[in-house]
Amino acid sequence: MRTCRRAVTVAMTLALLAGPAAGTSPAAEAAPQAPPLYPAVGEGTSFLDHRSAVDGFAEPEWYEANIGFVDLPDQEIEDTYYYRWRVFKEALKYTGPDDGWIVSEFLGPVGYSAPGGAISAAAGHHIYEGRWLRDTRYLDDYLDYWLRGSGSGPKPATDGLNENTTDWAHQYSFWAADATVARAAVDGRWDFAADRLPELRRQWERWSPQFNAELGLYWQVPVWDAMEYTASSYQSDDPYHGGEGFRPTLNAYQFGDARALARLLRQRGEPGDLAAARRYERAAESLRRNHERLLWDETDGFYKHVMRDGNPDLAPIADREQIGFVPWYFHMAPADNAAAWAQLTDPRGFAAPFGPTTVERRSPWFMHEAERGCCRWSGPSWPYATSQTLTALANLLIDYPRQSYVNRSDYYGLLRGYALTQRKNGWPYVAEAHHPDEDRWLYDSRGHSEDYNHSTFNDLVLSGLVGIRPQQGESVRIAPLAPRRWDRFAAENVPYHGRNLTVLWDRDGSAYGAGAGLSVWLDGRLVHRQQRLGPVEVPVPSVPRKDRSQPVPLTDDLANVAETGFPSAEASHTWHADRPADAIDGQDFHLDVPSTRWTSYGSPNASDWLAVDLGVATRVSDVRISFYDDGGGVRTPDSYALDYRTPDGAWAPVPGQERTPALPERGRLNRVLIGPPVTTDALRVRPVRDDGGAVGITALQSWRPEDTRLTARIDTGGEPALRVRPGATTEVVTSVRSTRPVTVRPRLFVPRGWSAEPLTAADERVVRPGRSYETRWRVHVPAGLAPGSRLPLRLLAESVTGAGGPRSTGHVVRAEAVFDPGEFTRTVWDDDFGGDSLGEYRVDTAFGEPAPALRVTGGALIASAQAQSAAVLAAPARTSGGDLAVLLEPRSFGGAEPEDSMFFGRSDGPDDLVLGWYNNHFGTSGVDVRAAGHGYGDSVTGGCCASVRWSEGDRFAAVFSDGVLTTWIEHDGRWQRLRSAPFGTAVPAEQVAAWAPSFGLRLTGGEVALDRVTVLERPG
Repeated sequence: MRTCRRAVTVAMTLALLAGPAAGTSPAAEAAPQAPPLYPAVGEGTSFLDHRSAVDGFAEPEWYEANIGFVDLPDQEIEDTYYYRWRVFKEALKYTGPDDGWIVSEFLGPVGYSAPGGAISAAAGHHIYEGRWLRDTRYLDDYLDYWLRGSGSGPKPATDGLNENTTDWAHQYSFWAADATVARAAVDGRWDFAADRLPELRRQWERWSPQFNAELGLYWQVPVWDAMEYTASSYQSDDPYHGGEGFRPTLNAYQFGDARALARLLRQRGEPGDLAAARRYERAAESLRRNHERLLWDETDGFYKHVMRDGNPDLAPIADREQIGFVPWYFHMAPADNAAAWAQLTDPRGFAAPFGPTTVERRSPWFMHEAERGCCRWSGPSWPYATSQTLTALANLLIDYPRQSYVNRSDYYGLLRGYALTQRKNGWPYVAEAHHPDEDRWLYDSRGHSEDYNHSTFNDLVLSGLVGIRPQQGESVRIAPLAPRRWDRFAAENVPYHGRNLTVLWDRDGSAYGAGAGLSVWLDGRLVHRQQRLGPVEVPVPSVPRKDRSQPVPLTDDLANVAETGFPSAEASHTWHADRPADAIDGQDFHLDVPSTRWTSYGSPNASDWLAVDLGVATRVSDVRISFYDDGGGVRTPDSYALDYRTPDGAWAPVPGQERTPALPERGRLNRVLIGPPVTTDALRVRPVRDDGGAVGITALQSWRPEDTRLTARIDTGGEPALRVRPGATTEVVTSVRSTRPVTVRPRLFVPRGWSAEPLTAADERVVRPGRSYETRWRVHVPAGLAPGSRLPLRLLAESVTGAGGPRSTGHVVRAEAVFDPGEFTRTVWDDDFGGDSLGEYRVDTAFGEPAPALRVTGGALIASAQAQSAAVLAAPARTSGGDLAVLLEPRSFGGAEPEDSMFFGRSDGPDDLVLGWYNNHFGTSGVDVRAAGHGYGDSVTGGCCASVRWSEGDRFAAVFSDGVLTTWIEHDGRWQRLRSAPFGTAVPAEQVAAWAPSFGLRLTGGEVALDRVTVLERPG
């Protein structure tokens, strides 16, 4: 990195807003009220050329505002450092107002992730890496996601999602409390960490089902340690899901978390905290003793996996695995065990040019099946494990007594090898796992593994190579592991305890012109200098809480991570490999594969647009647009228009726009401040290139500042959605609460065509703590709304906060049109099986299986079979094209597995069907869509699967309306929606309307019985 050879320091503040664009004067009064786009850097040093370091990155201002900059003699490590900040930025994902920001592992969604796309496997790594960012909102939200939000919520205890746990935060091993404390040690916000003590303690205690009290250790399955196909699991009867045992990983994580909890409790010092801290300290010490007693192999001098089952002598496996270094990550291992580290550099141990290996080379399992496909931890080099080992090695070298097995040269050599591993075609790149001896990634799936955020690197540079060792008190320890032969290195304006920390090593003073030796700077002032490159502890006075800038909480009203319902995006033209919905998926990265963008590539139009329908109005004051530019067919527009939908449904230019930059620039975020704010339910962007070429958008956002003192709620009666009936009036209750006296005015927004009027006062009033401002509203729902339709209602509690300007704290709920058979007034088919013949039905086989035996007896249709079989029966019913409902009344199920199922919907033979289904064995329900023999996936079927359990007397229904099938179950006279399948996106609704109303039975054995099938139509 180029350096600016100046000895003086300057005040560094980020230019957040440029001057107003021509013709945008109406926004002038709004500009001072707008929250800053990025956190202010504040006073610091300017020895390094920051601009060149992030040259070519999209949104370079984000890096200037958030990261510490480095200058290293090793260009490969430095390049990887900046690349990994790009990876981390790409992984930041805004999920919505409930959970806010998360840090993703894969850039594209995977089926086994928690709500919003997070995975707990690498969450500890994410927190260690992200703790060095200046903007605290990302990790604040992310920690709360796992501790209080959707990540702490219930999870199916299934084989594919970890059958041993029932919440997402325990799907994989996770060192939550340790990471939280490590983060607090950097940002100095111990009050934030202490406030999460109840949740952190719960997180620690919820590992108790996997605690063996007799042995005093935790057991774990390697796959749920985030490590599939290990040397230990290969020695079980199930190489993927087997090998459960007592491992150095989870036991070290629980040790580290117990010590972190004790540290937080002692720091907080409330009544009872000291006694609780001692309990955690005793638990940690007990874990340490038992860990040494059972997992330390004295003969091989290494921590090992001990099988739980079939191992009465509790003998460790013969193989050393890289997880044996993890105890040093948490300072759990005693100094006497340092000989284990000799294996790191041993060519028969873990040493490798692109290593370390995940199992020692001596092991017969080394590289076993590694070339067969992901994901083998039997030798390949995994960044996840490498970053754990490097953190542990830094702890050994800095915090433990001197030993003779490894030194700082080994740390540098391993870190450099790790940087060189993160390459592809000569460019920085990180995927899942690398060959230990060859310069190639082993596990690198297209559209899946790119920029894989499953490890740390920058934390290793800052806390290890540069040696910034965060402290709990008002100090920082500097203990660099950089090679002693280096003449220079620098880390500039690293966020630390609310200040800017700069560390310079300049052997003779010629590199930075700031004097010879090791110097430390705080907020642009020199606070320490010494001639030698050795450890030192430097005072860092705390920043008073009142002087700490607090980021304004913001909500992006356009984000829709689930990509279902509202907000919904559409465009005048979209390239076949892109989607409008990807512009509002909460992510903003600029990769070609995987992609998260809309583009107009290949459009026949002179110009194109991207529009977002929110479904219900909101206040729009701060729109941000990230244009995509691949340097080829899709380029940055020369100009753009921003429109909003008016109350009469027309599009009009958004008034009062103040744009930064005034015209689009490649790689810069475009911000549009709107003053005064407009209220609208839809926005549209019309980007234009002067040459008529294609354009693209990776992110379209509308950020609204919220008042954290307020809580706004729409009462849904404890239901996940507000149940409404088409053509009827519903009374809705809203409430606003506050932690301090605030003047508030509530506003309830309803979808277009609906109406809402207050039944009680909805005027401006002061809301005081402990009191609730409740308003009752009469909401009228238009007739003709399709059953299962879900539309949003939005409550905005508008407050005035003084200099910060107006804020509107919101709450959005879904209103669902409930299925009512009484609205379907025409009966087109009704069979209670009172006869003895099925002659009127067309009977089709299904799913390539033979038909079961069918008979009518005792007022029921009975299917029986001794092997898996299926049949679909089509009724000879004439329909007129209105909304259609097929109702099914089961009598009994046979109890066989895996198929004990019934179907209901429409069909036109075995290769053309749209059927809802219920599987009694699994207690699940979903939808099948086939046309011309082709089966469609989740985007057409609505996803799989709804959990439901049929009881005697329950009915099922499949309702067809406007190209959407909704499935329902009635229990105790109350209909509950199961699934919504937009089949019309794949099979034309008019084609399906000609298919016969149908029902089906599928069973592996025994009998299933059906009491009645009824087909009803609602006149169109």
